[in-house]
Amino acid sequence: MRYLSTLYVQSHRARVGYRRGSLIVSRPEGSQRVPLEGIDAVVVLGGAQMTMQSIDACVGRGVRVAVLRRNGAVRFVVNGATGGNVHLRMALFRVVADDDRGLAMAKAIVAAKLQSSAQVVGRWSRDEKDDQERGVLADRADQIRMRIPRLEDAKTPDHVRGIEGDAARIYFRTMGRAVASAELGFSARTRRPPRDPINAMLGFCYGLLVTECIGALESVGLDYQMGFFHRPRSGRPSLALDLAEELRAMTDRFVVSLVRRRQVSEDSFETMPGGAVYLTEDGRELLLDAWEEHKETEVPHRILGRTIGRWALPSVQATLLARHLRGDLPAYPPFVLP
Repeated sequence: MRYLSTLYVQSHRARVGYRRGSLIVSRPEGSQRVPLEGIDAVVVLGGAQMTMQSIDACVGRGVRVAVLRRNGAVRFVVNGATGGNVHLRMALFRVVADDDRGLAMAKAIVAAKLQSSAQVVGRWSRDEKDDQERGVLADRADQIRMRIPRLEDAKTPDHVRGIEGDAARIYFRTMGRAVASAELGFSARTRRPPRDPINAMLGFCYGLLVTECIGALESVGLDYQMGFFHRPRSGRPSLALDLAEELRAMTDRFVVSLVRRRQVSEDSFETMPGGAVYLTEDGRELLLDAWEEHKETEVPHRILGRTIGRWALPSVQATLLARHLRGDLPAYPPFVLP
């Protein structure tokens, strides 16, 4: 059972203060009291403001504060003091600095991502009513799986990224076919800026996912900037992005399901003069409500041998990674959709 939840503040005119153990979210239409003991994160969207007193209270209680841009990209994340111990972080740094071990970790992460991606495409195929289209989708799932053995012979991180990019092109072309009959169209993955509603939702949800991964890694004492597949780069949460790669296919499945069920309409988006497409405030509220329901779903975990809440996945994987780095596990087992 999940006891803590995330507070989303998306009104541009909202102000978050602190009083007697609770956050006070004030807006022109009124205020809301949110006890700190009931939340594990605050996600601020747009131009909302937080007082230093409220940020200090969050940090003191271990409540993560994440500030996102309107497209979901992470602006910054504020956490409490890093947990764990320095020896664990040193072990992480040694693996990142070791070309062979870092390459092996990158291969494992990408292999898991491609397996999950193929599983999702296979699910789209089974849900398809048209026989010919079902066959096309099944063939695309096989094409993605065929890229996995190529990782074994990859000699450099760039080679791994090339294989992942090749599979991603097949995957996103297939996503376009999976939503072809829906109201919202999709032709290709576009990021900065998103050029259609589905890209707007994908980017927004990826941002939410990365903030979860940052918090999970911090909670076990790992440096979320020291990645394997995403190499360390100033200002980039590379290890959090690595962890998010394992869960992207599940996030994509969530977005495609919303589109196929017509739970999101064109009214939830706005197009800017330069062609960028973003969620409206009402659209964000709708998506966030659906996202919280998605996080409550149960997911089979092959290593634990039981189902767990989707909300717990980042923390479980961060813990498994920490155990591997401490030497408790001979290899890191990335998450794969069943």
